[in-house]
Amino acid sequence: MPGEHASAELLGALSGLLGNVNAAALALDVPGVVDARRVRADIATQLSDYVIPRLVQLDGPLLTVVGGSTGAGKSTLVNSLLGERITESGVLRPTTRSPVLIHHPDDAKWFAPDRILPDLPRTTVPSNDTYALRLATSTKIPRGLAILDAPDVDSIDKGNRELAAQLLAAADLWLFVTSAARYADQVPWDYLRLAAERSTSVAVVLDRTSPDAVTEVRGHLARMMTSRGLSDSPLFTVPESNVDAEGLLPAESVAPIVGWLHDLAGNPDARGKVISHTLDGSIRHIVLRSHDVADAMDAQIEISELLYTGVDEIYRQALESFTTQSTDGTLLRGEVQVRWQEFVGTGDLLRSVEEKVGRIRDRFVDGVTGKRTRSSDIVAAIETGVFNLIVEQAEKAAAAGAQSWAEAPAGKTLLAGSRDLDRASRDFRVKAERTVRDWRQAVLELVRTDGGDKRMTAKFLAFGVNGIGVALMVVMFADAVKDKDSTVALGHKLLSAIFGDDAVKALVTKAHADLDARVAALFDAEMNRFVELVGRPDDLKARQADLRESARLSEGARHADFIRGGEHSA
Repeated sequence: MPGEHASAELLGALSGLLGNVNAAALALDVPGVVDARRVRADIATQLSDYVIPRLVQLDGPLLTVVGGSTGAGKSTLVNSLLGERITESGVLRPTTRSPVLIHHPDDAKWFAPDRILPDLPRTTVPSNDTYALRLATSTKIPRGLAILDAPDVDSIDKGNRELAAQLLAAADLWLFVTSAARYADQVPWDYLRLAAERSTSVAVVLDRTSPDAVTEVRGHLARMMTSRGLSDSPLFTVPESNVDAEGLLPAESVAPIVGWLHDLAGNPDARGKVISHTLDGSIRHIVLRSHDVADAMDAQIEISELLYTGVDEIYRQALESFTTQSTDGTLLRGEVQVRWQEFVGTGDLLRSVEEKVGRIRDRFVDGVTGKRTRSSDIVAAIETGVFNLIVEQAEKAAAAGAQSWAEAPAGKTLLAGSRDLDRASRDFRVKAERTVRDWRQAVLELVRTDGGDKRMTAKFLAFGVNGIGVALMVVMFADAVKDKDSTVALGHKLLSAIFGDDAVKALVTKAHADLDARVAALFDAEMNRFVELVGRPDDLKARQADLRESARLSEGARHADFIRGGEHSA
């Protein structure tokens, strides 16, 4: 044993491994993923149920889990080993009852809810709750030993089978019970093969075997154990016998097993070797299987890159299309064009901005007269135009993204489990309206801020922030048009007269960059609906690297604690 407590290095490494195993993304339906998910779940369960709790209490009692085939007589054997009836055997199969953990009263602290099998609720009374762990005390079991009666490994009830596997994975020692009628069955040997792979300490009990068949069956069973890597595991035989009024086997039938268990319980070194052997094998096996999970992530990353790249390109194109149409004059058609022309009037009216400040002020400002400003009409038309363009591109992108995923099996599965990915999100229109409104306010603030020393000039005062802001938006919407119509050119002339040509270019660039950034954020949020399902390839690669690194650190810490520590060599 490495000592009463494992090193902080080993505990830290395995805790990190548990976190990275749980974080290993296996969400995509690719070949082999079902097995990979099962392996991931098995690793996480064994780390949290057994390995880490055991490492923080290495001097705790030896947990012996009694498991095996249906009808092998496990419960009768457990009661007989104790010399009293504590666990009930079932007449009907599958038996539905809580697994029972029997320990000495003085060892109760070792089995508190935060210790071994922390996720199983505790009870002290018989229960039909399969997933409750019943704790029972007996003075007939020595200190340093605990016996857990588990469900049948081949039960027809799935819950019983799953719990049996979970309990066996949390054992320091398996006491595996079979019978002459069931010893060659495949399911028990699948478990025993797993025990050999993990180097789990195992003892096999051949139960309910008639005296005339003991020699033949025991010999065959011993050869099977040797061929499957269990040649060093003790093999006990319990001949078929009548039970007494308490349902107990004759004491002499189970005496060899009782003596062996009591010797382990009473010898700290022997008990420590069993625990160390199982722990070391479990950690070694966990490290190997963790690399298998990391390998399985290769297929996840490959499909993730395919699906992610598809939607990323689609939303990039959506933003590029919006950017293009917000400068190529598209937004100056229809209602916006009409309102803008009403707003500025004819070219003759504004032929000379310098000479007609008063007349321009009459058309741009009605604050003095109290009449409805035409600037509010053009602003409303502009906001509607920008909003419609954003929604149009978002809807097209969502439909295209869903279509691209539907062409890949993994993407099709993700689509089936999600709703409305082929449409923009339900609150997108509200977000788009807010985005456009906020951008319009930002344009006005840009005019105020960059107006600076121009704000008190006659031209600035004549048009006001709203009028200048409208002109700036219109000029921006036609920025990429070489042959601008007269009304757009008029807006540019107006801005140049106030700010100068270079300043106008800077204002247009800032206003357009701000709108693009806001729309990009909207489209990113829309794309994230897809990304949340598939994951970003770089994130998956980072998780894979973290998993491999934590497995490597765990293996190094295992060697430090168990190999150089001295009592067991892997």
